[in-house]
Amino acid sequence: MPRRRLKPRPTAPHCFPSRRERSAAIPPAHASLRIRWLKRARPPLLFLAAGAGCLAAPHLADRFGKSLDWMAPWPATIGTVFIILAVGWAISTIVDALIKRRLAQLKLDEADNLEARKRATRLDVVRRIWIVLAGIVTVAAALTVIPGVRQIGVSLFASAGIAGIAIGLAARPMLGNLVAGLQIAFTQPIRIEDAVVLENEWGWIEEIGLFYVVVRLWDWRRLVVPLSYFIEKPFQNWTRQSASIIGSVFWSVDYRAPIGEIRSKLEDICKETPLWDGQVVNLQVTDASGSSIQLRALASASTSPKAWDLRCHIRETMITWLQDHHPEALPRIRGEFEAQPAERML
Repeated sequence: MPRRRLKPRPTAPHCFPSRRERSAAIPPAHASLRIRWLKRARPPLLFLAAGAGCLAAPHLADRFGKSLDWMAPWPATIGTVFIILAVGWAISTIVDALIKRRLAQLKLDEADNLEARKRATRLDVVRRIWIVLAGIVTVAAALTVIPGVRQIGVSLFASAGIAGIAIGLAARPMLGNLVAGLQIAFTQPIRIEDAVVLENEWGWIEEIGLFYVVVRLWDWRRLVVPLSYFIEKPFQNWTRQSASIIGSVFWSVDYRAPIGEIRSKLEDICKETPLWDGQVVNLQVTDASGSSIQLRALASASTSPKAWDLRCHIRETMITWLQDHHPEALPRIRGEFEAQPAERML
């Protein structure tokens, strides 16, 4: 007899999805976040397991009829050290992850990002200080459990107090930069992505560490400056209150240059480009010498990079316009020659 083919049993619509279907339904962002949390939780869990194993070792040995009295009290001490390290590492990791999550939510790529940059600067500095203090307190708490090195742990607790103790002249620069970091975090003379000018270099604040600041220069170089520099020395911050800035352009032209037409052309150039923010545009005669006059054009932009591009655009367009329509306005050198009478022939 021919075998009957069994029809597959229809799947009920309310059946639970398989593991593969559940993993495929998880968005990639949530999957990567879960992986990062698992990686962060791995070291504390390993320390916690090692500590629990050391604490349980004497009881397991007594149960199997073996004694570990010759190792006392080291299993309990080592287990306590591991548990303290696990708890300290876990708390530090959780706080660090929460601060990083808050930093990722800030919109630093917007045009008006002043408040976001303020919060990012404060959170980043506080996060770095928290990591250092949490590490010192955790190590000090673990050392106080060990009888032989308990005094070292007490000393670390004393050095991590609110008042703090200067440990020598060699530590003065480090402590000065640390105090400067706290001042910058709360007074905020600089913030993340501020446009600054220091040491005759122009760039943006890229990173604020515990002891130094990384400035990203306009040509992609990196200028590393100690934190105390921004407390002790003057510098220019172009985005202290807002990102808007006024750029200036200078020309030297002839006395016959039509100032009114040049002023009108400047307004037309600014209106035709999206680099101008529509706030400031002006032309003035700022100097006059024996052979030429100096013109200064002012135009505003929403950010310092746009202001630089706007200045270059105005300069190039105005020079081309003068060459095509008013060549007599280009600077020139004048001279006066007098014909000398020919010498009489003897």
